[in-house]
Amino acid sequence: MAAAGRPRIGLSSSSVYPESTAHAFSWAVELGYEAVEVMVGIDALSQQTSAIQQLMDHHEMPICAIHAPCLLFTQRVWGLEPWGKLERSAEMAKAVGAEVVVVHPPFRWQRDYARDFVNGIAALEESTGIAFAVENMYPWRASSRRHLEMYLPGWDPSTEPYANATIDLSHAAIAHTPPIEMAQRLGSRLRHVHLTDGSGSAKDEHLVPGRGAMGAAEFLRHLADAGFGGEVVLEINTRRCTTREEREADLRASLEFAREHLAVEKTTSG
Repeated sequence: MAAAGRPRIGLSSSSVYPESTAHAFSWAVELGYEAVEVMVGIDALSQQTSAIQQLMDHHEMPICAIHAPCLLFTQRVWGLEPWGKLERSAEMAKAVGAEVVVVHPPFRWQRDYARDFVNGIAALEESTGIAFAVENMYPWRASSRRHLEMYLPGWDPSTEPYANATIDLSHAAIAHTPPIEMAQRLGSRLRHVHLTDGSGSAKDEHLVPGRGAMGAAEFLRHLADAGFGGEVVLEINTRRCTTREEREADLRASLEFAREHLAVEKTTSG
């Protein structure tokens, strides 16, 4: 737990893309974030455990999670075998002192991987001692009326017996799923949060929290009231920022939003 008994607030390295993982650590220190989540991606630094350790040590900034390379554009990072990617993610997490690996459910076309995904995740957690927090995704929209199920065994981790899960508010926006209700279904299995926002469109917007329609403030207050003890990580999209000042403003506003709404109100007795 961090200041005032609230969860630690981290910054996802994806929040500064197209800047590098190294820049993410610099931003986190400069703005006052308390940890970094490393997105393993096309940035070569993010794929090297020794480089991540050096960044962590140089900036004296803890790493709260490793995000496994399971996006469409990272399919070739660390090879093509999905279980091997998760094993390497766990190895990196152990080396840098992170307790969580964030992972997406398999794509529908990854049938062999998906066939025993639930049991395989449980086995990895037991063998590595790392929590694999399966992230909520969303159905893909072929039209305004037709949705395609693109994830197996499903996009909603609350419907499967995972021991640990991640809620991402931008993904919940696409799925038109109230995040508080998902959190209630997950209960103590909610281990990790990607704090962001979305308007409810078919785009994965990753807006600054409070600038969308997902009730991010109410969601954070729900977490605070429920005594959530996991990590809250800002995962926003700053790609449209054309200046350093714009990016700084969005990253700072996101941190301030999290601090404000995760604060636990103290009551006094008369």
